[in-house]
Amino acid sequence: MRNKLLAGVAAVFPLMLMATHSANAQSAAAIAGTVSSEKEGAMEGVVVTAQKTGSIVTVSVVSDDKGHYAFPKDRLEPGQYNVTIRAVGYDNSAATKADVTADGGATADIKLKPTRNLSAQLNNAEWLASFPGTEKQKDFLMDCTSCHTLERVAKSTHDVDEWMTTITRMKGYAPVSQTIKPQRMLDPARSGKPEDYREAAEYLATINLSNTDKWEYPLKTMPRPKGAETHVIVTEYKMPRPTIEPHDVILDKDGVVWYSNFGEMFIGKFDTKTLQHTEYPVKQYKPDAPVGILNIDFDKSGKLWFDTMYQGALGQLDTKTGDMTMYPVPAEFNDMRTQLNFVGLRHDVDGKIWTKDVGTNNVLRLDIASQKWEKFRPTDQLKGPAGIYQLISDSRNNAWLAEFSDGHLGKIDAKSGETKWFDTPEAHARARRMAIDENDNILLTLYRANAVTYFDTKNEKYTEYKLPTAFTAPYRAATDKNGDIWVSTMSTDRAVRLDAKTGKTREYLLPTETNMRSAFVDDRGDKPVFWVGSNHQAALVKVEPLD
Repeated sequence: MRNKLLAGVAAVFPLMLMATHSANAQSAAAIAGTVSSEKEGAMEGVVVTAQKTGSIVTVSVVSDDKGHYAFPKDRLEPGQYNVTIRAVGYDNSAATKADVTADGGATADIKLKPTRNLSAQLNNAEWLASFPGTEKQKDFLMDCTSCHTLERVAKSTHDVDEWMTTITRMKGYAPVSQTIKPQRMLDPARSGKPEDYREAAEYLATINLSNTDKWEYPLKTMPRPKGAETHVIVTEYKMPRPTIEPHDVILDKDGVVWYSNFGEMFIGKFDTKTLQHTEYPVKQYKPDAPVGILNIDFDKSGKLWFDTMYQGALGQLDTKTGDMTMYPVPAEFNDMRTQLNFVGLRHDVDGKIWTKDVGTNNVLRLDIASQKWEKFRPTDQLKGPAGIYQLISDSRNNAWLAEFSDGHLGKIDAKSGETKWFDTPEAHARARRMAIDENDNILLTLYRANAVTYFDTKNEKYTEYKLPTAFTAPYRAATDKNGDIWVSTMSTDRAVRLDAKTGKTREYLLPTETNMRSAFVDDRGDKPVFWVGSNHQAALVKVEPLD
């Protein structure tokens, strides 16, 4: 009898421990629960998002391999929350709400059901993987995703002739456009002619609904996050207008967020502690031209510099006083083709700043003191089509150029004005954004080649890292204090963290469709914090790994 009693106690004791552990975990969380479905049971890798009624802030966590999720107490203040999910192929079976008290402990178990509208859930990388055809045929579609998702392409019913006209019209919209705010470029030549796009139109007519009432190819989806990819908290801060397009996002030394508005003439400032949003209006020089700002960055003195793209000027903002100084390009270099992107900011070396013009392929340099501008033509040395995407400066104020039409890395010597070009590690890689360290090593994203690469400027050698997911479309990369490389992506809605020593990656799935541009790492705390703008969703996004 005694042995049976001990055996019974032994059997119950682990259950008591499990119940106690579960209770402790529950009380340590603001909201906790499990995510499951009839098909899979407990579900790992489901993004669970909580938003307090009336708040501009959403907080998201990811379910673990037991289907469990939990929001830390310090992330959700008391109030009623709507709880939503992201898991491709699934919808929430019922609306979920939770009441958070000061003591926490709210429970919200979530039951999922198969979605009836899978196409609405696909990201652009999944569409590109689903479309039949070669990479060459799909290549131009990676330009379309700057303004909208590829679901629009797939659901269209245009035939070949209609596609040629449609593509011509779409080519005339500036990249600063949104579907709710299209903006046409001044230069009609940028659109091309319908016949220029016949080959692309013939391909698109095979993947849309012009000849069928349903797609004749399966819709392919990416796997949900697993393991360490679920160890993350993502916070989104919604901006006050849907037409705000946060492009480059950076933090100052006090942790205040600054961003460029890609679709409006404002520099934005956001305090995450007070949730106060401030906008600094920027002068508009060309009333009929598209509006928007791409690049912002701090110079060595702490001043914030920016381009104005189609408005043909550079600007400087004193973030302490709010004073703004503008530097319009003179008429001899400034016409309806002008599209200034990026500023090279090592004028502490020689008093000169660099920029470049997408519409003309001119690289321009301004002597700040004398207000004199000079022009360079580096792409004249390249064969075939060429277009410079980004320009940055090194420690000697040499200009470095990422060539996007094909894929080259270039250098303009600040003293001699001579240009030298370097092929990227892979042909047709489409070099996009760069970051440069204190040793003048360049971290470069290869948009089409699905890779990031270091370029040792002294030895003129590359070290390349391939990204594991097809059609990731890396936009910009940044390095944290531990040496990990963080990559913003334009197609997968995932922030990529790459271990430069091992080449292993983690992909943190974000809670909404997030057309990322800039990548900024805040290294002030124990762990790196990654920031991007949600260019299509008018939001600032903070990604915090838990390990």
